[in-house]
Amino acid sequence: MKNIVRIGIHICFNMALALLLMAPGPSSYAQKMRTMKYSTRSARQAASWQKEVRSRMSGLLNMDDLLVSGKKVDLNPVEIRTENKEDYLLKEMEINSTANRRIRVLITFPLLTSGRWPAVVCIHGHGGKPSSVYEMDSPYKAFADALARRNYVTIAPVVSQHEIYEQGRTLMGERLWDAMRCIDFLESFISVDTTRIGCAGLSLGGEMAMWLGAMDTRVKATVSCGFLTRMDQLEQGHCMCWKFPGLRELVDFADIYSLIAPRYLMCQNGLKEPPTDFTPELARAAMKEVQVIYYNYSKPENVSLLVHSEGHVVDVPSLLIFFKQQFHPIKSTSDEE
Repeated sequence: MKNIVRIGIHICFNMALALLLMAPGPSSYAQKMRTMKYSTRSARQAASWQKEVRSRMSGLLNMDDLLVSGKKVDLNPVEIRTENKEDYLLKEMEINSTANRRIRVLITFPLLTSGRWPAVVCIHGHGGKPSSVYEMDSPYKAFADALARRNYVTIAPVVSQHEIYEQGRTLMGERLWDAMRCIDFLESFISVDTTRIGCAGLSLGGEMAMWLGAMDTRVKATVSCGFLTRMDQLEQGHCMCWKFPGLRELVDFADIYSLIAPRYLMCQNGLKEPPTDFTPELARAAMKEVQVIYYNYSKPENVSLLVHSEGHVVDVPSLLIFFKQQFHPIKSTSDEE
């Protein structure tokens, strides 16, 4: 009996050893990760890389059908309420995102000027709502209000949901599609200059600004605040809503940001970010990777990282300067402040 037990233990040990030797080690596992990592190449090759990555990302996000036919769905806007903010008019409205789902947005229009205005999609983060980006007593520092008072059209969607509404979709795909529909809505207004559409957000909003700028080339300028980092950093102690099957096998965040090139991009990270969050050290390392494709496009001046003295907040003055430089909006009295 003892011999049988010894033989059994010996067999189990050998099987375990064999499985251990057959299992992929750290190096082989790493080889399966980030297979579409960007590396230096010609501008023409960079454009081909971007096209392929966007195509593969839309597939992973389960958005292929929406990108083909989703824009044909009538927006059918309905006004919920209107509020006069002196410098601008704020409207809460409801539009169709898909044929089966409607979303609410806040949209503003300048009151003191006329003409074709630039526009910015303003995106809140976890725990926020569309009105958050207009509030001063928040990490967003009322950046959307500041833009609205400087003659930008602004629009703010909901991106903080953690529920997938339609069968067969992904959470990140639904969030991104809703932001894309905001651009569709902006384009429906004659008063919006469709050559001057941007996006900006903080935290989850910074992540969604990254995705919107990367996947929708109608966005000409992107400000991503409190998010530039590497995926490894978000694997522990953070909401995992950023992750979906197949993502890490293809790219890291630097590669997604690289899809924005050569269009304008500014990232913001604060010196007072907690060590476990979006620190300037992580941001600088990721930005070095993003800068490569901008150099390949001969547009290194179009990308920047601002490290400010605060924490997980929007640095509004630099955001305003950035959009003013790129879009040259109609001057208002607020510009003198």
